[in-house]
Amino acid sequence: MKLLTGNSNNPLAKAIAEHLDTPLAQAEFKRFKDNEIFVEIQENVRGEDVFILQSTSYPANDHLMELLIGIDALRRASARRITAVIPYYGYGRQDRKVGGRTPISAKLVANLITTAGANRVLTLELHAGQIQGFFDIPTDNLFSTPVLERDIRENCEDTTKLMVVSPDVGGVVRARALANRLGADLAIVDKRREKAGVSEVMHIIGDVAGRECILVDDIVDSGGTLCNAAEALLKEKAKSVSAYITHGVLSNGAVKRVDDSMLKELVVTNSIDPTGRKHKSSKIREISVAALMGDAIWRIANEQSVSSLFE
Repeated sequence: MKLLTGNSNNPLAKAIAEHLDTPLAQAEFKRFKDNEIFVEIQENVRGEDVFILQSTSYPANDHLMELLIGIDALRRASARRITAVIPYYGYGRQDRKVGGRTPISAKLVANLITTAGANRVLTLELHAGQIQGFFDIPTDNLFSTPVLERDIRENCEDTTKLMVVSPDVGGVVRARALANRLGADLAIVDKRREKAGVSEVMHIIGDVAGRECILVDDIVDSGGTLCNAAEALLKEKAKSVSAYITHGVLSNGAVKRVDDSMLKELVVTNSIDPTGRKHKSSKIREISVAALMGDAIWRIANEQSVSSLFE
């Protein structure tokens, strides 16, 4: 087995390599002066089972091209099997047509990865489950629920007193899965826009008065929905509001928005490398998915069940 990484998330790649007790393969991902990407695999991979790790996070297009060119380089170097390990699947929010003459970019990216030569995909918490069906190759979608559950239990004496909250109707399945594992109750934030140009009105489905609430979602980008949901919950007499989110995109002024919000804490995984963020916040804490992804890689390499990780 060989494990190599592009430039998107070196800290996570190193953590996974350490968990697997396997050194990262030598490879160079660099740019020419006109920003063309060049990849060179600097060790023999002929006949090897190779895992190339790359989140397609900001800058999404550069990191996606690194992944595609890296897969092509491995295929031309006669790797036996190439697994694209994508902790954060960029373009995942474009999983359907939202209007006339609009693309389904998540499907296009799936086609590009397959055409480049990947034999398998391993990813974490896809924005929509149907994206698995966009691939014509085996695709494993890991869930961050066990990692989130472990951290919540470590920081809460009695999880049955918690209220797990979905920030919108679309995330109910995800929130219910965590609530069931914790033995906690479930509430939903019903968000609706009364008319164009008017901010959302939030209605809380469930009694959150006096409860410690935990908002659960897959992506936090601008942070607006999350902060508004926290405010709405506190207006309904919630005791406190924290958030557990898998992918901390946190674009533009999101970090400051979280810092200035009523959120007690925002916990994100290290699926996206936060190194490039200009602003830091004492409210944002990071937990690692290296062990989860490392175990999945080991199981794939040894032809064992990946789904049993969640049983």
